[in-house]
Amino acid sequence: MKALVTGAGGFIGGGVADALVRQGHAVTAFQRGDYPALAALGVRVVRGDLADAGAVARAVEGHDVVFHVAALAGAWGAFADFHRVNVRGTEAVLEACRRAGVPRLVYTSSPSVVFDGGDMAGVDEAVPYPAHHEAPYPATKAEAERLVLAANGPTLATVALRPHLVWGPRDPHFLPRLVARRRAGRLMRIGDGRNVVDGTYIDNAVEAHLLAAERLAPGAPCAGRAFFIANGEPLPAWDLIDGLLAAAGEPPVPAAVPAWLAYGLGTALEVAYRLAPLPGEPPMTRWVARELATTHWFDLAAARRDLGYVPGVSTQEGLSRLRDWVSTHGAGV
Repeated sequence: MKALVTGAGGFIGGGVADALVRQGHAVTAFQRGDYPALAALGVRVVRGDLADAGAVARAVEGHDVVFHVAALAGAWGAFADFHRVNVRGTEAVLEACRRAGVPRLVYTSSPSVVFDGGDMAGVDEAVPYPAHHEAPYPATKAEAERLVLAANGPTLATVALRPHLVWGPRDPHFLPRLVARRRAGRLMRIGDGRNVVDGTYIDNAVEAHLLAAERLAPGAPCAGRAFFIANGEPLPAWDLIDGLLAAAGEPPVPAAVPAWLAYGLGTALEVAYRLAPLPGEPPMTRWVARELATTHWFDLAAARRDLGYVPGVSTQEGLSRLRDWVSTHGAGV
């Protein structure tokens, strides 16, 4: 098939593009930057901006399926910037798919779209969107997810995947930031350490995308729906973080601060960074404090049933693979 992957230069998008090429599909990548590694794989690279509807339309034309992975992620920034990429960009992709007659769209969402600031222990897809999000990223991703699911119909089948805390080799964001903060002595446990999370090894996240594309069709059980994706192995959050640090050759996080203190600090820092204004991003925000101190694991029954999703790489095996990768390529810091 002919597949377009937006954001193929990123972590998940790159994994999806690589897997599609290995399966023998013709792959086009749409993104702002130039990524020679994609061209070396045999991926056709089209450069453009998601908010440029014309550029998106030209890229989408002639494809059988679109994997819309590209997004502006982060814990800090102007709402308008997030809205431009995550909402307006998704609107452009949807309109381009309709005009070009593309029959399938797989959208990469996030569990944060339904995070209300409290524990999420074994919740399924029936959990509603909260009335308020504490950061622009989850707010705009939730708006985009709603657009994608509402667009599902007889000529364009859509599905949204919510992979949680994706990690593994080639991670350009989470692991390097984690290691950098640990080395700088700026990483501390938030809360009492009893919160449980379920992350997603990169290969499992990629497999979920491929399965969704295979199963997706008008009227299919997965069409017009969102699905949580994870490893299916909930464990204490800081055990996972310490495991990732160990794979990168770093010692565990030594100290802890109460969740209420981290949240208060995040509130104060957000105010200071807005009023000053200060460059960069605050070392702590309200959203990050809540994310690090609360439980996040999900019922994967729907993904297993309707996508045929079975996590193929366990957390233990994933950490072993990550350790081998870092020993050769470094942690990306």
